[in-house]
Amino acid sequence: MPNRKNAGRAGRIQRLSARQSAAITGKLNALLADSYTLYLKTHNFHWNVQGPLFASLHLLFEQQYTELALAVDTIAERIRTLGARAPGSYQEFAGLTQIQEELGVPRALEMVRQLAADQCIVANTARAAFPAAEKAADEATLDLLTERLQIHEKNAWMLGSILEE
Repeated sequence: MPNRKNAGRAGRIQRLSARQSAAITGKLNALLADSYTLYLKTHNFHWNVQGPLFASLHLLFEQQYTELALAVDTIAERIRTLGARAPGSYQEFAGLTQIQEELGVPRALEMVRQLAADQCIVANTARAAFPAAEKAADEATLDLLTERLQIHEKNAWMLGSILEE
C-alpha cells in the first residue's frame, strides 16, 4: 500500500522562489527579445540578399531564421513555466533588445557582418543569464541557455568564416 504522506509530494514540482523566478525571467525576457529581433532581421536579409553569394546566403539565412523561430517559442514557454508573462510585442522587444534593426538593404557581406555581430550579442545575452539560473539551481533554464549559447556561437563562427579573406 502506498504511503499517502509521500504521495502528495511526489506529484508536485519544487518551485523556485518569486525572487529567483523574477531574476531568471528578467534575463530570459532579454534573450527572447534579442532572439526575436535577430529572427526578424535574418528573415529580412533572407528575402533581400542579392549578388554572387545569393544562393548560399539565402539558404544559410533560412536555416538560421527557421531555428530562431523554434527557439523563441522555447524561450517564451520557459518564461511562462517560471510563472511570468512572456513579452510578445514589437514595442516590448524594442525596449529589451540589444540588436539594432536594419531599415535598409545592405550589400550581402554587410548582411553577413551584421548577423555575425548579432549572433555574438545573443550569445552574450544567454551567457549573462547563467548566474541567476545557477544561483537558483534551475537546471532546466541552464540547459536551455547552454543550447542557445552553443547555437549562437556556432552561427557567429559560420557567418564570420564567410568574411575571412
